[in-house]
Amino acid sequence: MRVRESGVVYGISGALWGEVTLKNGRVEQSNFHNYRVLRMNESPPIEVHLVRNSEAPGGIGEPGTAVTAPALGNAIYAATGKRLRKLPLQSTLGSSRAKAAAPPNKA
Repeated sequence: MRVRESGVVYGISGALWGEVTLKNGRVEQSNFHNYRVLRMNESPPIEVHLVRNSEAPGGIGEPGTAVTAPALGNAIYAATGKRLRKLPLQSTLGSSRAKAAAPPNKA
């Protein structure tokens, strides 16, 4: 179950902050000190439910990652009435809280 939950956490991280930038043809983010990932104390409660079926087994953690950004976007729409159509969501939310959550810019 933990692999599935971590897929959702990684999906939330990507939806909120997942931006890779280039400078002089090189990726600027080199590790977690300058690539923001959701921390355990920031993670919402996650419930995983397995459904019995006759299909062959497939991916375990990955399916939760891909569907998280659209689900988060729909949740924001349901709460605010504002449809966000660009990722990462932090850049379009524009709140001071989202900006404060960004990692420090270390040169």
